[in-house]
Amino acid sequence: MKKEIDVFEYASEIMKAVETGVLLTTKADDKVNCMTISWGTLGIEWGKPIFTVFVRENRYTRLLLEKNPEFTINIPYGAFDKKILGICGIKSGREIDKIKELNLTLEAPTDVSVPSIKELPLTLECRVIYKQKQDESEITEENKNAFYPQDVESSFHGSNKDFHIAYYGEIVSAYIIE
Repeated sequence: MKKEIDVFEYASEIMKAVETGVLLTTKADDKVNCMTISWGTLGIEWGKPIFTVFVRENRYTRLLLEKNPEFTINIPYGAFDKKILGICGIKSGREIDKIKELNLTLEAPTDVSVPSIKELPLTLECRVIYKQKQDESEITEENKNAFYPQDVESSFHGSNKDFHIAYYGEIVSAYIIE
């Protein structure tokens, strides 16, 4: 059962969770993948509620988002197994099926094609309405040095050499799985 929510009534919980990690879930070609993110913004643009995610260029999640521009944000709400965020933050969906590995429960979506994750029940269903690659020349040197060191091979799973693409997702549905 899903309890519909007003996303802005839960804004504080959502943004606190983003600081420590939430799941960005994607689906394309019948492959569902989750990635832990701790960068994201909640707001309003073009008169619509938006959740913006930032995905590095070489990530498997980006490949899936390019094939299917929909995603869910799955947010811990109550007790949960922290191992979920740990595994989804260091393992690539190119190499393992994280859903199977973690025995996660997929819940049918309401308005998009990407399922939600029952174990992280506060869910935002999003459709990409805009995307933009970061402009390297507009990032401060301090942030480039801290977040984009160029001496790390970009094929390494923990790489942070590559810049991000911002995906602006219109929140088309928000709920808590009960």
